[in-house]
Amino acid sequence: MVESGAVRAFVQRPSAIVTVLIAFFVTAAPAQVAQQTPESAGLSSARLERLNAVMKEYVDQGKISGVVTLVARHGRVVHLRPTGRLDIEQNRPMQKDTIFRIASMSKAVTSVATLMLMEDGKLLLSDPVSKFIPAFKKTTVAVAPPKGAAPNSPVAIVPARREITIRDLLTHTSGISYGTGPAEAQYKAANIWMWYFADKNEPILPVVERLAALPFDAQPGEKYIYGFNTDILGAVVEQASGQPLDEFFRTRIFEPLRMRDTSFFLPPEKRDRLAVVYAATDNRIVRAPEPQRGQGDYVDGPRKCFSGGAGLLSTASDYARFLQMLLNGGELDGVRLLGPKTVELATSNHVGKLFNEGLTGFGLGFEVVDDLGKAGRPGSVGEFSWGGAYNTGFWVDPQEQLVAVFMSQLLPSNDLDIQGKFRALVYASIVGPATGVASQSTRKASE
Repeated sequence: MVESGAVRAFVQRPSAIVTVLIAFFVTAAPAQVAQQTPESAGLSSARLERLNAVMKEYVDQGKISGVVTLVARHGRVVHLRPTGRLDIEQNRPMQKDTIFRIASMSKAVTSVATLMLMEDGKLLLSDPVSKFIPAFKKTTVAVAPPKGAAPNSPVAIVPARREITIRDLLTHTSGISYGTGPAEAQYKAANIWMWYFADKNEPILPVVERLAALPFDAQPGEKYIYGFNTDILGAVVEQASGQPLDEFFRTRIFEPLRMRDTSFFLPPEKRDRLAVVYAATDNRIVRAPEPQRGQGDYVDGPRKCFSGGAGLLSTASDYARFLQMLLNGGELDGVRLLGPKTVELATSNHVGKLFNEGLTGFGLGFEVVDDLGKAGRPGSVGEFSWGGAYNTGFWVDPQEQLVAVFMSQLLPSNDLDIQGKFRALVYASIVGPATGVASQSTRKASE
């Protein structure tokens, strides 16, 4: 399942004079306004204190170094709380603007980029991937030996029955894993195994071209298999747009949405804002090692390989702006990235019961809830969500007009249940409808 969104303090509809003043300050300098009260959006401050207490409890018990949690409802940020430390060894407290490795939360951004290109007339969901990356014209599938076969029986390699499409990649039904299937040895030999790309000294395109020559784990369309699909999509975005993926993201998504702290690699001057990664052991957490999936190569690495599947860094506030855009039907602060019907398409179930044993569905880059009882967790029908390997997560609930973001840095997390507690406590804090009318203007929250 899962490898397990700035902040928007929406203000009351202002007068014309106040609107002009806000516009001036947004242009002249980063806007700083106080976040609004939970009660203004139909949440309970007292009940949100339960959330704060539970996050602190996990920190005090040494289960996690620190977290930043964010809740917005009806366009108002009503909770933005750093808890714990971003660096235990240096005793540095977690901050509202701490930067996190968001891993597979990158997938939602790449999926949106793909859909933007569909709206640009550059591609169709039914297009074969080979239209943009010819190496995918003919692919193969590895078939494991049947049960009862002799030990060390060879893996059979057969042709794919059809070409992989853009929609297959968006829904993770292409048959492509992270190299953990029957042909795992071949993936490791090709240095294309698992989701970490920040150390690669080459662009993404040649990497996925080599990937196309490896046998995949299932026939296209037959199974939901989580893997390199969105990294391939990133290369498709580059080919279809004629821009490197980082440039497309920056000019088409991050700058229009004023996501000032979201990027593939971190500017050196922001180094001190990057949270340290810790690893959960049986009874404590320890600082993760420097190489690869530990602290990673996000500051001092080659800075060449843009992983659309797992490569981005962001803050809770920045990512919440992206999510609010989706909740608004593709628009934020007068900037439209997608049309409402495209957002509806992306957040609908495309895979039937192939994902999560049918308890939830999967859309074009998001887990989606079709049946609240089957999902078995607090939420609403129509909710969409995802998370990342470093123990980050988000969900958007259109029925409740709710955005929630959870940011930490713990890999492995050993199935820590803190995100489940976060979800339950957020929904427990909803006690009524929002009051007043929220504008579409968003600001980063301050103390």
